[in-house]
Amino acid sequence: MNDPIIRINGLTKTYEGGFQALKRVDLDIERGEIFALLGPNGAGKTTLISVICGLVSPSGGDISVAGHDIITEYRAARGLIGLVPQELTNEAFETVWNTVSFSRGLFGKPPNPAHIEKVLRALTLWDKRNNRLMTLSGGMKRRVLIAKALSHEPRVLFLDEPTAGVDVSLRREMWEVVRRLREDGVTIILTTHYIEEAEEMADRIGVINYGKVVLVEEKAALIQKLGRKQLTLQLHTPLAQVPDILAPFSLALADEGATLVYTYDSTAREEGEHGIAALLSTLKTANIRVKDLYTRQSSLEDIFVDLIKERA
Repeated sequence: MNDPIIRINGLTKTYEGGFQALKRVDLDIERGEIFALLGPNGAGKTTLISVICGLVSPSGGDISVAGHDIITEYRAARGLIGLVPQELTNEAFETVWNTVSFSRGLFGKPPNPAHIEKVLRALTLWDKRNNRLMTLSGGMKRRVLIAKALSHEPRVLFLDEPTAGVDVSLRREMWEVVRRLREDGVTIILTTHYIEEAEEMADRIGVINYGKVVLVEEKAALIQKLGRKQLTLQLHTPLAQVPDILAPFSLALADEGATLVYTYDSTAREEGEHGIAALLSTLKTANIRVKDLYTRQSSLEDIFVDLIKERA
């Protein structure tokens, strides 16, 4: 595995009044990955990003960005980071070009019109470069925020709820923008409450709740490890109760006895004594006729909700 581009060890943040927003967070972000940080409102997502980006001071612990400590080597660390905040805070009367160019200057970078043009074209903002921000739609303003964050050529991009409040088609367009950035070698960390966003885009997923990172896992492995499959069997004749011969399968009756529901671990071997083949054979032995059947696998949303319940 590559040397992580972000290393977080024992990070804590306690605000005045004693509220502990982050509780000994340990987390590594790999170079070139898309990492999704999931959690309910108030879980600590924005605080974690704000500390890494130098907007909020940590109470304890260490963070480095590409080997640069965010406290002792602040300028070097911060220069590698781009941040796209949730809030649409732009100068309404400035043009797109001037706004993005000014952001580059804030990081001490010399003017580079070719880079600004590349960023604006990538974000479909080139035709709007001379427009004042106040004339843009909400989706375009959000693109300007991304352009500002990319103006100084960062290697790490934080997206805090990047598609909150935008319609589905624009959300998918922005996913494509993020993928292209990753192809250019930019590491992407996004917070989101849209589970489909993480399921669609992320390489790895972290779940944070009550200031603790409770799980970090590759997306595919997470769904495989924690996902469940469900087999629903629609019966020709409703049952008043599950017969004793079917007790080992832990079936549930639904639809007033017209449906049997079999829930099982997606990683379990289906050939076992409690697998689907065995279930269908036992149904035949019990003379229970099946009219139709279909399967469903847990989505990331199901897993997320279960995790939050279990570890609350």
